Amino acid sequence: MATLEIRDLHVSVEESAGVPREILRGVDLTVAEGQTHALMGPNGSGKSTLAYAIAGHPKYLVTRGSVTLDGQDVLAMTVDARARAGLFLAMQYPVEVPGVSVSNFLRTAVTAVRGEAPKLRDFVKELRAAMAALSIDPAFAERHLNEGFSGGEKKRHEILQLELLNPKVAILDETDSGLDIDALKVVAEGINRFREQPGRAMLLITHYTRILRYVKPDFVHVFVGGRIVEEGGPELAELLEAEGYERFAGAADAGRVPA
Repeated sequence: MATLEIRDLHVSVEESAGVPREILRGVDLTVAEGQTHALMGPNGSGKSTLAYAIAGHPKYLVTRGSVTLDGQDVLAMTVDARARAGLFLAMQYPVEVPGVSVSNFLRTAVTAVRGEAPKLRDFVKELRAAMAALSIDPAFAERHLNEGFSGGEKKRHEILQLELLNPKVAILDETDSGLDIDALKVVAEGINRFREQPGRAMLLITHYTRILRYVKPDFVHVFVGGRIVEEGGPELAELLEAEGYERFAGAADAGRVPA
């Protein structure tokens, strides 16, 4: 069972002058086992803020509301406890970690999440299989984490983490950005392998519909001005592709869903 529940979530960020600015203004969302939700909205609408607040980034201050995973208070957990509880975030801009190899990073992450270190021989076999499924060169394992990686390599590595860590709930932030069509298909195949496992749930954050042609969502949410302003099925993504976000421009401030 995996259910992520977000209720009336308000999040602020402290600006350079030290004055907090509210970004999320009352988000309500439930992502249940077996479901894939697509969160779509323009730049600056707060989509990434939602992802980072759930993951526990210290820059983002939750001022009101709740986030629970299977009834457990996520906001009361440390960042590493959230990962062990089954939350996973694929970041829009993965950071470089010079001096740490991909293989060492992944084995350390797997050890932390599973609670014990996998046998080296078993881990190497598991890593090679996951890399092969994502069409990643085996030499990639000895490169320093994200250092000198292309955009496509960074995104494939995020999905490699997803496959190895196998969380309950995956939040993928702009995973399709910077991918050519071949890389997009490979990444989408990795995402779909995760989705096919029982007891898994996913929140897919994106601007565009192109990844949704390969990863079919069950629900689509329009996110504008720090709020969800409309919800629907996969057909809503096609409407956004055709009409854009302009008709939602005043919806968040008005606190209503446009007709």
